Formats: sequence, structure tokens, C-alpha cells
Amino acid sequence: MNGIVLIIDDEKKICSLLSRIIELEGFKTLQANTGKEGLKLLKTNDVNLVISDVKLPDYNGVALVKDIKAIKPFVEIINLTAYGTIADGVTAIKNGAFDYLVKGDDNDKIIPLLYKAMEKSNLEQRVFELENKITRKHSFSTIIGTSKALKEAVELARRVSKTDTTVLLLGETGTGKEVFAQSIHYESPRALKPFVALNCSGFSPELLESELFGYKAGAFTGANKDKKGLLEEANGGTLFLDEIGEMNLDLQAKLLRVLENQSFIKVGDTLTQQVNVRILAATNKDLKSDASTGKFRSDLYYRLSVFSITLPPLRERKSDILALAEHYLKEFSDKVNRKALKFDDKIIALLSGHNWKGNIRELKNIIERLVILSDGETLNTSALPPEFYEFSPLENDYNLQQIEKQHIQKVLVHTKGNKTETSRLLGIGLTTLYRKIEEYQIKEI
Repeated sequence: MNGIVLIIDDEKKICSLLSRIIELEGFKTLQANTGKEGLKLLKTNDVNLVISDVKLPDYNGVALVKDIKAIKPFVEIINLTAYGTIADGVTAIKNGAFDYLVKGDDNDKIIPLLYKAMEKSNLEQRVFELENKITRKHSFSTIIGTSKALKEAVELARRVSKTDTTVLLLGETGTGKEVFAQSIHYESPRALKPFVALNCSGFSPELLESELFGYKAGAFTGANKDKKGLLEEANGGTLFLDEIGEMNLDLQAKLLRVLENQSFIKVGDTLTQQVNVRILAATNKDLKSDASTGKFRSDLYYRLSVFSITLPPLRERKSDILALAEHYLKEFSDKVNRKALKFDDKIIALLSGHNWKGNIRELKNIIERLVILSDGETLNTSALPPEFYEFSPLENDYNLQQIEKQHIQKVLVHTKGNKTETSRLLGIGLTTLYRKIEEYQIKEI
């Protein structure tokens, strides 16, 4: 275990002695004789551990702990003193010191303590780096696209992310509502707290209530022990409720209570619990219309829609399609260890002209299929699924063979691969159909 130990003591002999002892253990040491000198070295070196005297010419070593932590939170500090007091020891620990030792008692303790402190410092640093990596992965800068509609949505999300305001994300399925929710969370003050997502359409009303609020043992058959709900799991962080339009009216009333006073009651319980949770919600429904007809609670709708962001469908941001396609091409190429894959001109035109009813999710699935099925370095239309052509005629392509190929593919999709029925509907012999499937290299359905 390598690392740098900063020793701060106004007695140079003690600094030198400690330095020799610690360097014999394989660590690098730095020496300072004042608090200010120590802080200066701290700022310019990757220090892991500070061993500081309590009585320094310009600093109280106990107070110095706070200043060290303010500069580098993951540096551990061991205070040494000739005249230790319980009060100073308690204050040092409260300020963030790893331990507090009385000189003379430290000879046998300092090295084992040094290893423990160094281990803690390294662990906290790794956790910090991992958290930073997750935050960077979900930041707004990772959202791909430069179209005006997308940039406007990102700007709104970026502004609201710094607050605790409830946000309602609107848009068609596959437009990236959960991606936006994650970015709002990870660029908020709650970034280091949990982000918990729940799809409201994936549960029956009873199960959804149990998932959201948790339950007490004995609340229903099979409830053998208490269970935390996702509200508790997200405490301090963010709860993302996807497809909130599918939530029933009774559960909507209970969610409204959470939004209004951050309290809830578990299933089968009588006690109210408090939480500190930010709610983000999303839907592909017209909630305003549903609220006016009684299908959705109007009071909950107005509480959720304090800040609404509408995400544009992919067909309204065609300038972003190629950038997204190339991003997923790299992602899936890396997964299967294939390098230097690219699109040919015809497939680029086809992707750009497609209607993308499934939006980004559909595009992602198409690119994954292309990477898996294409043999060469250039991806072409032969690996596209037949159903893709139901919505994407090749504009300005009047090649008779291409049109015939697409039509055969459509009929094969319609018959679910039944070649006898396909040949009947096309009005051609079965042998002719097999010949054309081979000639056009049509994939099996």
C-alpha cells in the first residue's frame, strides 16, 4: 500500500524521527513545521494522511483538521499531543480527525493506526471517483443532439435540476424521459443520494402501492416481515415515477400527500413516516385531458406539472439521427469487439428518412441488430428487419429489384414467415419465391 504522509510538527527532530519510521514502511513523507506550511504542501501534493501536532506556532492542530478537510475531504488526520485532554480529543474527532494520540503512547500505535487510516482514505477516494464517474455518465453533456427542440428541453432541465421542484416529463415512448430524469438528479444537490426509478405500468394497483410505500408484517397474506418501500429507499434523493398516468385514483391521492408534506403510511400500518424525497414523473399520456375528464386527479396533475418539460419525438429532430446512430454503433461495436464499423450512404439516407415511431429506443434496437447481422466493416440495408420497410420506403429510389425485395419482405412479415401463404398472396410459385429470397438475400422471418 503506497501513499504520502504529511507530518506537521514544530519540533524538527520529531518530524525527522516520524519520517524515518514511516518511510521504513514504504510510504513517502513530507514535513512541515507550521500549519500554514502544511496546508501549502497539502494543496500541491497528493497527500493521503496527515499526522499533526496539536500545538503549532500558528495553529491549533484540532482546528487545523477542519481546514485540511475543507481542502481535501478524503485526507485522514491523526492528531498528536504532549498533553491530551478528553475535550480536545472529542473536538478533534468531531472535526473529522481519524484519531487523537498522546505523545509517548504513540510508539506502538502509530504504525497500525497509519495503515488503518491509509486504507480508509484510499477507500473513500475510490468511492468518490466512482460517484463522479456515475455523475459524469448521466450528466446533461451526455445527451446526444444539437437540434433546437432538444437544446431547449435540455436547458429547461438544467435550470430546474438545481432546485427541489417536482418535474413532469412529457413525450412519446422512447424519447428518453428516464435519461432526462437521471440527468436532473445527477446534476442536482441530491446527486450523491439514491436515484430510484419505478414504472407504474408494470404493477397491479395493490403491488404498486406495496412497492411505493412498503408494508408491515401481516399486512396481507405472504407479508412475513416489514418491507421498505421505494420512497424510503430514495430518502434524501430522487424518486422517478415513469408512466404515472397508469396510477389508479386511490393511489394518486396517497402520492399527493407525499408531494404536499413528505409523509406516507405503509400498507398495514397506522403510523405516519416522514421522508425527504424529490419526485420526478413522466408520461406519454395527455394528463391535462385526463384530468379534465376525471381519469386523473386534477389536484395531483397541477401539483406534478409545476414544471413540465416536453421531449421532442425523433421525427422532429432529424438532424440528430445520424449522431445518435453513430453513438449506438460505437457502443454495440465495442460490446462485440468489432472495430471501424460504418454506415453506407444508402442506409444513412434510410435511417434519416424513417418515421421512428418508437423514437430513440427503436433506433437503438435497429443499430444493435445491424451490428450483430452485418458481416463486413460497412453496414448496409440487407441487415435491416423486414418490418422496417413498412414505414420507410427508399425515397427517390426507383430500382425495380429494390421495390420487389421490399414488397416480398412486407408480405413475409404479414404471413409471419409462411412461404406457401406468401407465394399465394404474391401470385407467384413457391419455387420462384425461394429463388427470389435467395437472390435478394432476404433474412428468414
